Parts: sequence; C-alpha cells; structure tokens
Amino acid sequence: MTGNTETADVQGVALAGRHAAAGQRINLNTLILLAILLVAAIARFHNITQPLVDAFSWRETSTAMMADNFQQHSWNIFFPEVSWTGPGPSYQGREFQIVSYLTALLYQLFGWHGWFGRMVAATFGMVSVFSLHRLTALCWDEAHAHAAALAYALMPGPAMIDSSFLPDPSMLALVTLGVWLFAKYWAGGKAWLLPLATLSFTLGALAKPPGLAAGAVIFYLTVCWILERRYRQASRVLVNGLISLAIIAAYFSWAIYLGRSYPPYHMAGSGYIWDSGFRTFFRNSFYFKSVWNTSVWWFYGYPFMALIAVGFWMPPRPAQSAERALAAVPYVWLAAALVVYVAAAREITSNPWNYHIFHVPFAMFCGRGALVLATLGTGSALSPAVVLRSICMAALALALSTFPLLKTMKAPVAMNGKLLGEELARFIQPGELVVAVAPEVGDPVAIYYSRARGWVFPPGGGDVEWSKFVEDDATAIAQLEDLRALGADYFGAAKEAADHQDRLFVEHHDGVIDYLDKTATKLVDSDKLLVYRITRP
Repeated sequence: MTGNTETADVQGVALAGRHAAAGQRINLNTLILLAILLVAAIARFHNITQPLVDAFSWRETSTAMMADNFQQHSWNIFFPEVSWTGPGPSYQGREFQIVSYLTALLYQLFGWHGWFGRMVAATFGMVSVFSLHRLTALCWDEAHAHAAALAYALMPGPAMIDSSFLPDPSMLALVTLGVWLFAKYWAGGKAWLLPLATLSFTLGALAKPPGLAAGAVIFYLTVCWILERRYRQASRVLVNGLISLAIIAAYFSWAIYLGRSYPPYHMAGSGYIWDSGFRTFFRNSFYFKSVWNTSVWWFYGYPFMALIAVGFWMPPRPAQSAERALAAVPYVWLAAALVVYVAAAREITSNPWNYHIFHVPFAMFCGRGALVLATLGTGSALSPAVVLRSICMAALALALSTFPLLKTMKAPVAMNGKLLGEELARFIQPGELVVAVAPEVGDPVAIYYSRARGWVFPPGGGDVEWSKFVEDDATAIAQLEDLRALGADYFGAAKEAADHQDRLFVEHHDGVIDYLDKTATKLVDSDKLLVYRITRP
C-alpha cells in the first residue's frame, strides 16, 4: 500500500513538472511572439505621419480620395469615387473598399488626418504578422513560426506595403487569417472555425483579387480530406467555398458594371495576359527583369533573397502524414501565387504592391532558411553558436536590406506634388476645379492635397494613357481647352514633372506654357511650381 502511494506521488510530481515545463515553454513562446509583434510595429508605425509622397504615391492618393468621398459625399461602400476625373460623379470599378472605408469612419469620428489611412493599413499588417506566426506554427513548429514572423516583420517589401494607404494590407491580413483558421479547423478544431475562416477569406479576396490565390491552400487541404474519404467534412467546406465564390463573383461583376457605366469608364487593374496576349508576355520574358529589379532594389535585397532560396530548397521533414500535408502549405500558396503572376505579370510588375500575396510563403521560406543556417552543424539546440549566427544574420539583413531599401521606397519623391496641391488650396474656393501635373505624370497627389476635385493632365481614365504626354502642343492645348469648357478654374504644374519617357513638361510642352501666359492669369512662378488661374472664354 505504501509502495503504491509512493509511486503515485512520484508520478504526480513528474506530471506537475511536465506541466510546469510546458507552461514555461508557452510563456516563452508568447513572449517571443510579443517581441516580434513589437518589432513589426516599429517597422510599420515608424514615421506613420509621412504624407502620401513616397514611391506608391499615386495609388495611395487614389485610395485616400475614396476615403474622403465616403466621408464627404456618400457612405455607400458600393460606390467608390475618386476626385481626379472632374466634378463627378467619378465612380470607378474598384476592389471592396475596406481600408478606405475604415479610414473614412476615423475621419468622421476624429477629423481629417492624412496619416489615418497608413495607420489602418499598418494595423492590418500586424494581423498578418500574428496570423502568419500561428499558421507557420501549425504547419511546421513554434521555432519556425518565430523565424517566419520575424522575417515578415523585417523584410522591406511587407513593411513598406503594410505602412502604405493601400488595400493590399487588408487583403493579406484577412486571407492569411482565414487560411490559418481553416487549417486549424482541418487539424481538428471546433466547427465554428469554418464559417469564421470563410468570412475572413471572403473579405480578403474582396479587398484585392490576388487574395484568391490563398484559396488554393483551402482547396488542397480539402482534397486531402477527400483522399482520406472524409466526405462529410469536405462537403461542408465545398458549401462554404461556393458561397464565398458567389459573393466574390457578384461583387466584382458589380465593380465591372460600375466602371463601365460612369466616365471616365475606368476599371482598376490592367495588363492581364488575355488583354495583352501570350506573345506579348512571352516576348517580354514575363517581365522577369522587372521582378528581379524590384526584388533586389526594393522588396528584399540579397540577404533575404538568399534566405528564401535556402528555405525553399531545404524544407522541414515532418513524420506524420497529417503533418506532411500541412508542411506543404507554403508551396501550395506559392504555386497559386505564381499562377496569378503568370496571368497578370504586366499589372503586377507595374504596380508592385500586388506582390504582397507572395509574402506569406516567402516569409515562411525565409524563416526556414534562417533556422537552417543558424543551426548548421549544431542541431536545433539554442547554443551560443546558434544565437551568434542568428544575430549576425539579422544584423546583415537590417544593414543591407531593411534600412536602405525602406529608405529608398519611402523617399518623398512626390513632395513637390504635395506642395503644388497646397499652393492650389490657397486660391481655390468651394466648388472650383483644378488641373494638375504632378512630378510623376498621372499621379493625382496634387489634386488630393488641394482638397478639391479636378483632372490630372493629360486627362486619363479608361483606356487612355495618362502617364505619357501627347506628342504635340496643339493636341495638349486642345485637351486643356476641353477641360476649361468642363469648368476647370486653375492649372498647376510641378516644374520637375516628367512622363514615363522622361520628358519634362516645361520643355516638351513649352508651347502650352506660352499659351497659358497669353490666355490665363499667372499666380505662382517659383523654382518648383507654376500656377495659373484659367480665364473663362
């Protein structure tokens, strides 16, 4: 009797010890995750009040205009409206406006602040970090989760996009959250996870169509269930998937209708393989040169690219079949993202924030690569050698990639466009319209900061190329006269304004400036700006 009691006591002590050790590990993992979230927050919220004048200026200011118009004109989220195509209405076919709508709500509550959009985007970025961490822990393990989340937190591309007033941060956050919740359900989680995962994924795909690529993971795991003859679970996923796809198809059908029904008949996004043709894509090598340049000089740099390559080549080797199925998730996600790229290579390379759908698998591979190199020849123990290697890799990545590339992307290249807009705002009366030529032709940044409506010059939209000047002054003057007839009151140009062929406005269209000198009233002629009041005919 005494022996049994002693044995029970020993077992109880051993069990308590295991629980205590598990609690310590949980606490340690939680602390590491919190530290990673802090690092991610620093990378995303640093200089959050920067005006929308960085490398993504033109897309950010269009998004910001939609937030303004929700708050000032109509709260109907199904009618997104920009301010750079005249007096309006300027409804356009756009993705579901989650970031801009939430920003408009903040404007309504706290007044207009130009950085609110960045703050909303950065908050979604934090959701991405957390969801990526938990997805990686489920697919691989906690050590890989820490490494992947830290890689995502520090990679220049994700940090830049997540701190920009764009729809892409909401897309990636919501689809990653949806995929993690579904994977958790697939691995034996509660039934309520499935509808929640469906809702999150659907909103993410509505926020930006490339998010559909992440749905390949859900499809893949469902096929794994079918192969295991788990038909009941698979049928539930099928029903939820069909509902999700029906909602997504219905919304984008509406967006296409809206874009085709209102001037300038503009649907966001272009450059798809069915528009340009396979031969065009093939002739341009699927724009791989642009991908390489963006990767090296903007989004990753050589240190992160090397880690991604190592992690891709040397994945973990789980033992159980269920673990093997989950371990393949980043490869499935990457393959689906590559399909999206092949279909939309010209659009994605022209607007590089569309690369964001790649950043979940890239971060997982990067984290895996870092662990492989850190533990090379030492096993997985947290030895001094492993810690030292990890510190060296992080320091190299920060010094050679994160800091210099973020500095490049966040450089205020459109600052004179903002100054032009603020100069126009000094003269504009309510209801007056502006015509503006920003430093990068086609960028509506000057119109946005004028707090008015108007046109970019040359006027764009639909199939019109607005990032290139017309060839002669006579055509440009005719365009200007058309805008005057439509009610344009002011014309402004940054003297550094150039089109995508690097032709300066003040040189290429000096005849237009001569015409304005004769027919309009010059208000500003500084070393940076030209502003005219347009005289009525």
